[in-house]
Amino acid sequence: MNDYYLTLLQRIPPALEVHIYMVVISVVISIIIAVPIGIVLTRPKFQKFGAVSMNLLNILQTIPGMAFIAIVMPILGMGLRPTIVALVAQSLLPIARNTIAGLHEVSPDVKDVALGMGMSPGLILREVELPLAMPVILAGIRTATVYVVSVGTLAAYIGGGGLGDLIYTGLLMMWTPYLLVGAGLGAILAIGLDRVLGYVEFRVTPPGLQY
Repeated sequence: MNDYYLTLLQRIPPALEVHIYMVVISVVISIIIAVPIGIVLTRPKFQKFGAVSMNLLNILQTIPGMAFIAIVMPILGMGLRPTIVALVAQSLLPIARNTIAGLHEVSPDVKDVALGMGMSPGLILREVELPLAMPVILAGIRTATVYVVSVGTLAAYIGGGGLGDLIYTGLLMMWTPYLLVGAGLGAILAIGLDRVLGYVEFRVTPPGLQY
């Protein structure tokens, strides 16, 4: 094996490790922010802010990933930090939207029964609404995860590393193997994470709601 392919093989593990780290951190932060936003916006007291909040999240997602990175880069500098901030901001919408949709789909009759059993609103949320809404919430997390895997390749342009490094090197030097490996591993990672989350979604879906 010549030095060219040996160098490529040596670059794959660290690039994949950085990309997975970037995806996990971005998705976890997005869940921590977006799920509570969705919960709050389904409470009667705050429903009037729902349209405004979703419009703001829509605006964040419509900004191209590279443009968002360019906006935050002067503040946070080069590397992973601006990339993660951009990915988090743009992946909030599908998680928050699906959280709202999932909670709205819970039958009022079910909540009335729980209330009649003496459960508090907080207990109803934890024990009834969230478990029933979880499949829809996980579908939003799946969408956000696939998005983060793909857009995360842009981190290479500001020194963030990841699989984008291989793609960027391939484009810069016209090395097809680098392009194929970088893009191929990105696709495999996106499909793999989608399958894993799909299995989790299936496992948490009550038998009566599975189809």
